Amino acid sequence: MDRFNEIKEQYDAYYTSLLKQGRLLAKDTGVGFWGPSVSDEVYAAFKKLKLGNYSNFLDLGSGDGKVAMIAALFCKQATGVEYDSMLTGKAMEMKEKIGVYNAHFINDDFFNHDLSAYDIIFHAPDKPLHRGVEEKLLKEMNGKLILYGHHFHPTNLRKEKEFTVNGTLVSVYTKPRADRSHL
Repeated sequence: MDRFNEIKEQYDAYYTSLLKQGRLLAKDTGVGFWGPSVSDEVYAAFKKLKLGNYSNFLDLGSGDGKVAMIAALFCKQATGVEYDSMLTGKAMEMKEKIGVYNAHFINDDFFNHDLSAYDIIFHAPDKPLHRGVEEKLLKEMNGKLILYGHHFHPTNLRKEKEFTVNGTLVSVYTKPRADRSHL
C-alpha cells in the first residue's frame, strides 16, 4: 500500500498543479480524449480482480501512465501505449520520479501495437468500441480485457464479470469461446 500511496500522492500533486494553472484534467490527444482514472477505484478494482495472477498488463490509451503504474504494483510487467507525446512524457517522468521500473511506456497509436503478448488489457474507452478497438481485440487479444466505465461496451466479446467500485463499473471480457479454440 505504501507504493500505491506514493503513486497517488505524486499524481494528485500533478493534477493540483494543472488546476492551479487553470488547466482542466482533460486533453484532446489527437486520436481520442484523455481524462484521469480515479486512483483509489483502480487500485481497489485491481485488488478485487487479483491482478497479481497476471504477468503482462497493457493499458490501451494510457494517458499520463497512472493506471499502468498502479498495475505494475501487481504484475511482473505493465505497459502503457499512448498517442500523445506530452502525456507519454509525463508517464516516463513519473516512472523515474517514483521508481516503478517494471512500468514501460510507448508513445504510439495503440492500433499499431501488437496485443497478443499481454494476458490482461485495460481500457477506459472514449468512443464506441465498434470503431475498430473491438475488432483489434478479437484478432489479437489472448487474455482478458478490463473495461473501466459504464459506457462503450463491446458487442462481440464475452462478459465474464462486472462489479462497481464507488459507482464506477468495472467489467471483464474475453473472446467468445469459438474464437479461443486456437489457444
